[in-house]
Amino acid sequence: MRTEDSGDTGHDLRHHGDAEVRDDGAALVDLAVNVRADTPPVWLREEIAGSLSSLAAYPDGRAARAAVAARHGLPVERVLLTAGAAEAFVLLARALKVRRPVVVHPQFTEPEAALRDAGHTVDRVLLRETDGFRLDPAAVPEDADLVVIGNPTNPTSVLHPAAAIAGLARPGRTLVVDEAFMDAVPGEREALAGRTDVPGLVVLRSLTKTWGLAGLRIGYVLAAPETIAELERAQPLWPVSTPALAAAEACVAPRALAEAAHAAHRIAADRAHLLAGLAGLADRGVRVVSPAQGPFVLVGMDGAAVVRRRLRELGYAVRRGDTFPGLGAEWVRVAVRDRATVSGFLRALSAVLP
Repeated sequence: MRTEDSGDTGHDLRHHGDAEVRDDGAALVDLAVNVRADTPPVWLREEIAGSLSSLAAYPDGRAARAAVAARHGLPVERVLLTAGAAEAFVLLARALKVRRPVVVHPQFTEPEAALRDAGHTVDRVLLRETDGFRLDPAAVPEDADLVVIGNPTNPTSVLHPAAAIAGLARPGRTLVVDEAFMDAVPGEREALAGRTDVPGLVVLRSLTKTWGLAGLRIGYVLAAPETIAELERAQPLWPVSTPALAAAEACVAPRALAEAAHAAHRIAADRAHLLAGLAGLADRGVRVVSPAQGPFVLVGMDGAAVVRRRLRELGYAVRRGDTFPGLGAEWVRVAVRDRATVSGFLRALSAVLP
């Protein structure tokens, strides 16, 4: 585990998995994007469609904000609705006055990109494969006044203990935890959302992954009221559309939470099938970061760029890993899909491995 200055521009921080399935990749089996397949469900599409008759009025987020607050047992003053978690990273970068921001990598690259775009110099704490990409809180510089970490982390699929992350809190420090994939973890174990006893804690949640709403853009921030107020001042007027507000309210209702919990267990079973198949290819140089706890796995192999190209020829798209700081060209990220899709992918991977 080491710290480095992010002045290194060797990583394309703006590359995301959707680039793998655009244009000539549109017909491929999508294992590159982490949005749950076969979503949004019919009932959710109907909820969103029902909001269209209200488009003449300006968006009113009060009901959705209250619903999110109730879902986490918080007062509404601790909730901010955003146009996806990505907007929240931009708001944090622009609104908070910080001297030394630190991003724990490998992880989703938008937080660092947003900080750099806002003029900040960003330090990186790079977790190592030899440590299983697990967090060592002592590696984070004591003078860091903004720390960003994902849990479970994209792309490593590592689920860090909540106690270890909470241990990063310090007086005068903002601790940002990206929990965009936490609802894909059975029981949401190790979640910090809803906690009010961790000073400086900011938790980000996305509703686009589990519910297939990447095109709608809806997420939220949970933080102390004074932090929420700062972020809200940096938002434009009416930042979340009426259909997105309808989706937010629907996705935190009891019915939706029950469905998400069921989906998390199904993802865990499908992931186990994927991991077992990848383990069967270990003698051919395939290695997997373990234990994987998210709806994706990080896979290492020699010649990964060639393997990715050959997989595309067989109809499968996976996400390149070399755009993540701390990873190199030997890594790919593979989204968890249903058992039949996973089996087809494993056969294709076996066919293209050297």
